[in-house]
Amino acid sequence: MTSGRSPVTPRSARPRYGLARVLSKLGVCSRSQAELAVREGRVTVDGRCIRDPERPTDAERERLTLDGRPVGAAERVYIALNKPRGVVVSAADERGRDTVYGLLEGTGLPWLGPVGRLDRASEGLLLLSNDTVWAAGLTEPKHHVDKTYHVQVDCRPDEALLARLRAGVVDAGERLGAVAVNVLREGEKNAWLEVVLDEGRNRHIRRLLAAHDIGVLRLIRVAIGPLALGELPKGQWRHLTADEVHALRRG
Repeated sequence: MTSGRSPVTPRSARPRYGLARVLSKLGVCSRSQAELAVREGRVTVDGRCIRDPERPTDAERERLTLDGRPVGAAERVYIALNKPRGVVVSAADERGRDTVYGLLEGTGLPWLGPVGRLDRASEGLLLLSNDTVWAAGLTEPKHHVDKTYHVQVDCRPDEALLARLRAGVVDAGERLGAVAVNVLREGEKNAWLEVVLDEGRNRHIRRLLAAHDIGVLRLIRVAIGPLALGELPKGQWRHLTADEVHALRRG
């Protein structure tokens, strides 16, 4: 005879992650920041100071504090930023260069991690959020979320060259291709291309073009999935709407 009660999952069977990963998943800070805080003795679990970032932790059953303050799931925040050229996508830069976090100083926003990357010389749409699951859905290659770029190049490519760009190349053991490459407009000695990727390897577009002896003059990301950069001024940011967050999650 059964009692009719739902079975209780034993604590040992519940998924348990390392302490630093748990803090990151809660949206408190980045994984590297969490690892540093744990090693510095700034984190407690059930009142005990823990210095092992990999210590298995269950945030639903154990009480966590960081710098003496209780840790719980942070309010989820999603923003779009128009990254200027010359700004580094990093919390800190060993060479003292400007970072995107300098653009967020004094805003009162919680810790936010970049959703993907733009190299220092590139500009345009950058997403930041403390929702690591949502971010992974946009950045993991298996999800194939389209990213659209406008690229000024130092030549006027003909249709044969465009076809070769679309076909892709192998560079340093990686295949670099594009979903679409089209000419937006041309000048006397250069052109603007629209390039669509559904994955983003390190310096993907620059390497693809360099393989065909094409130099990049400017590179601007103008859309991620259905979200367009629009008229957001350079160096400024805005919150995403609930519909935009949902559309990106779906995309």
